[in-house]
Amino acid sequence: MNEERERTGRLQEYCRDLGFSLFGAADVSGIRDEFLLADGLKARFDRAVSLGLRVLDAVLEDIVDRPTPLYFHHYRQLNFFLDRGALLLANHIEGLGFEALPIAASQIVDWENQKAHVSHKKIGILAGLGWIGRNNLLVNPELGSRFRLVTVLTDMPLETGAPLDFSCGACRACVAPCPALAIHESPEDFGHRACYQKLDEFRKKHIVSQHICGVCVKACRGPKPC
Repeated sequence: MNEERERTGRLQEYCRDLGFSLFGAADVSGIRDEFLLADGLKARFDRAVSLGLRVLDAVLEDIVDRPTPLYFHHYRQLNFFLDRGALLLANHIEGLGFEALPIAASQIVDWENQKAHVSHKKIGILAGLGWIGRNNLLVNPELGSRFRLVTVLTDMPLETGAPLDFSCGACRACVAPCPALAIHESPEDFGHRACYQKLDEFRKKHIVSQHICGVCVKACRGPKPC
């Protein structure tokens, strides 16, 4: 256990030096069947490193009720940083004698169900980085939802985190601003279809060329009194 703790600490330091804002390790052996990867591939990984990079506050201040070109550019640059950082970490892990597989920060492989190879949010929960808020995003105690995630799967023995005993509590800062009216009292009642339709509307109007919004990201600063 001490060896796993020390190894995890060294990885965390490595990721901090790369510039990541959040780091956590998760035991993913119980959710591997959900991964959209070949059976022989996903069976090789029972651990995951969940990494987060904060969204700049000044960029979010540009948002009122829809995404902006400034936010769109920032979103793409965040994804580039996350993907490159995950690749560097995976190479680093392989250099230590273990296997690793970086998973893109934003890549849909099942368009009908809007799913990626793995759920970055679910792995972030298992790593202890946050919980699912009313806005259907991962909420971190310090950053709120103002960050993006990427994942590196690995077989490296690591000290893993656990889900946090937190919730949004009385905070409803994301509910009223939502342009899709998709956010409700319970996270389970989030309107996925309404959200996607609004994102598609933004794209079709050429406001941005991807299905993004940013309004609830801006609204969520964490579980502070609202």
